[in-house]
Amino acid sequence: MTENIENSGNYVKRKRNKPLRDAQFKRQIRQSQRRISQIKVFFKLCIIAFITFLIFFILKLPQWRLPSSTFNSLNNPHLYINNNQIVPDTKILSALRRNQVPLQPIFLVNTEYLKESILKLEPIQDVYIRRFWFPARLEITVVERTPIITISPNNEVQPIAFFSADGKLIGKDYMPLDAMYDTVSVLTYGLEDDYRKWDATKVNNLKKIADLIKSETGEKVEYIDYRNPKDVYVKIPTVNIRLGTLNSGIYDKINRLPSLIPQVKMINKKVKYVDLRWDSNYIKLDE
Repeated sequence: MTENIENSGNYVKRKRNKPLRDAQFKRQIRQSQRRISQIKVFFKLCIIAFITFLIFFILKLPQWRLPSSTFNSLNNPHLYINNNQIVPDTKILSALRRNQVPLQPIFLVNTEYLKESILKLEPIQDVYIRRFWFPARLEITVVERTPIITISPNNEVQPIAFFSADGKLIGKDYMPLDAMYDTVSVLTYGLEDDYRKWDATKVNNLKKIADLIKSETGEKVEYIDYRNPKDVYVKIPTVNIRLGTLNSGIYDKINRLPSLIPQVKMINKKVKYVDLRWDSNYIKLDE
């Protein structure tokens, strides 16, 4: 009997202490969760600090920047020049040397000022500069003007200049041209009609005349003799062609060549020139 009463009292005590124990247990759980959260925050801060340091360290690597000697020589892995046939690499390098090598990381570099320096070279029509980030380097691709006619005082000397399709006169600093360019040689002294004042229209008309003669005769024009603008000759392998003044009717005169060239080839004597100045055709023999 006494034992049952004691057990009953203990049960009542345990029942009364249960809320207290539950509150203590929940408090322990909250403390544990708080510690875990603090540890997570600490590790997050450590990771952020590590990533920040890593980024800072990576950005400080010298490979992100062009060496100060980049524009000193062509033989370096940080500078590549391509697509230039007329302008030598050395002239492009000289244009770059007018500028200081950028000090900031390559991805922050504005290359516009380098482009402007290269565009000052007369044969250059456009420039594309590509930046490679790591290791830092520049790839410079140039677009050159297309030569269409060359200028010489006579056919026994090398050309002293050339005109591009857009009428730009390029001097002897970029001569001679590579054989890959199909240009028309124009002989002129520049006295009566100063070639330095020619525009794109005149330049392209001369090229058009040469192309039309080639189309009508099947022979390449060796040169256009423009030393006397009022009495122009064109030389092809078979014969000289006398055009006279280059007026609006010149193309109709050239269209008569297909019927004249076979006649010239049938003549056993030496022909001085074919005269297209008049309405009727005339073959002048070399007496």
